[in-house]
Amino acid sequence: MTKLEQLYEGKAKKVFKTDDENLYIVDYKDDATAFNGEKKGTIAGKGVINNIMSNHMFQLLEKQGVPTHFVEQLSERETVVKKVSIVPLEVIIRNISAGSFAKRYGVNEGIVFEQPTIEFSYKNDDLGDPLINDYHAMALKLATADEIETIKKMAFKVNEVMKAYFDTLNVTLVDFKLEFGKTTDGTIILADEISPDTCRLWDKDTGEKLDKDRFRRDLGNVEEAYQEILRRLTGK
Repeated sequence: MTKLEQLYEGKAKKVFKTDDENLYIVDYKDDATAFNGEKKGTIAGKGVINNIMSNHMFQLLEKQGVPTHFVEQLSERETVVKKVSIVPLEVIIRNISAGSFAKRYGVNEGIVFEQPTIEFSYKNDDLGDPLINDYHAMALKLATADEIETIKKMAFKVNEVMKAYFDTLNVTLVDFKLEFGKTTDGTIILADEISPDTCRLWDKDTGEKLDKDRFRRDLGNVEEAYQEILRRLTGK
């Protein structure tokens, strides 16, 4: 497979065309951003960790019946994925109150919900990714009612699988963000990444944060937290 011109560069990844029109190559970067790009920095080795972890999680989810864009890992930083058009919705599943949820509703972090919550953000940097509901998404023609139902079902299934898996690693899955894409025939599949950038992960015993909150909140030991998650995932 030949890597062709760059199609896109985002906050955390670059995407390249290949000589197969149905496949792209994703290259993970070490750049880190927070607060809609207001805070910028670098987390050494983050691209490698996020690539390996995302691919590990996508393969785990595929085995549990969740279709993803993963095809094959090429190197520490590069992975072949299916070409999709991203549905412009960020899907956030929360098991425990934290981050913007706690701030928005004036509650403490760490409240365990009786059942997981789901929220949608309109994926639009200029607007600051505002929260929207199903009806707004349909009004803006971001997704159809059927697509939204499919996305919800898949998101809750991802939560079920990931919660159980992280539990075995002595990690609490607090919340996470997903993105979905549509293949050329219109099938909805899980895309983007699953990493300490997109998940809140707390050590079960100590409550220590093992995710991007260490960068957001200047808690220090950011690289170590990412490496610790990878160590638990791979056993190395």
